[in-house]
Amino acid sequence: MNKNATIIPIASGKGGVGKSMFAANLAIALAKMGHLTVAVDLDFGGSNLYTYLGISNIHPGIGNYLKTKDFKFNDLMVQTSILNLKFIPGDGKFPFMSNISKEQRIDLNRHIRQIPAKYIILDIGAGSMFNSLSFYGLAHRGIIISSFEIPSIMNFITFLRSFMFRVLCGIVHKNKEVLNIITSTITSSVEPALLTIKYFLEIIEKYDSVLSKRAYEICNKYKPHIIFNMGDNPSDLTVLNKIDTTLKNILSMKAVFLGCIFYDKCVRNSSKNGDLLFEKYPDSIASKEIQNIAERINEIYNNNFNYDTFNLFEDTQKRYKERG
Repeated sequence: MNKNATIIPIASGKGGVGKSMFAANLAIALAKMGHLTVAVDLDFGGSNLYTYLGISNIHPGIGNYLKTKDFKFNDLMVQTSILNLKFIPGDGKFPFMSNISKEQRIDLNRHIRQIPAKYIILDIGAGSMFNSLSFYGLAHRGIIISSFEIPSIMNFITFLRSFMFRVLCGIVHKNKEVLNIITSTITSSVEPALLTIKYFLEIIEKYDSVLSKRAYEICNKYKPHIIFNMGDNPSDLTVLNKIDTTLKNILSMKAVFLGCIFYDKCVRNSSKNGDLLFEKYPDSIASKEIQNIAERINEIYNNNFNYDTFNLFEDTQKRYKERG
């Protein structure tokens, strides 16, 4: 295991919110800051990260590794045109990769942890499939991308809910009695609003106080870092308080609102023409905001970022006014 690496899974509750675009450009930004970075395409069934990195889909990827075993995992790394940035392609031309086995997920997780890099950026599939939940669990501070549309917000909350249920089941899996109670409750006709993480932690405590303490400790380690994309203006961020309250009440989880990227036609133009956003439009709104986020991430993982003094709403208003 590479203990010096920082793994950053990037997920979304639904597609179409700019997840892969952000993952690619975050990797580019970190690499341009001088950090050895590897971007990994784990969006099986929809692998297209290569398009945002300016790479042709001609290289063997994880699909080749899992299906043929003709490749060693580290041999899949492709050097990009960006100094310090390498890329591991996804399923390539292999169909049905969205349904890989538990053993294959465990194998991939092991290899990902061993990647020789400072930052390992994981572009994982949208939605709450087992693959996505498993890969998101590779770090305690994964990133969630969302637009401000209500369905997008609801879907990323659902993703986090499914993820935390999976975490709880993993914690109690050796206590079959507690595991059966939790799984049967989840699939029962109980009002969904009542199925909070706090509710399940209380169930665990009734049966096993030692296991309950461990469950509390593990759950508290997970802090999703939320980034909003395609915003119109800072007023969109008035939704933050409601989201914060919802996550606390349902998931007993403290979210970190890390950044907001406003709608920028340069993103569409770069995607349409196959250009690298950071190279073609370095002064664009999106490029500058992603650079700001990359700097915050670097501070976070070097313990130089003060969560308590950072206010996304105030920061976004300030940057919005500076742009005129």
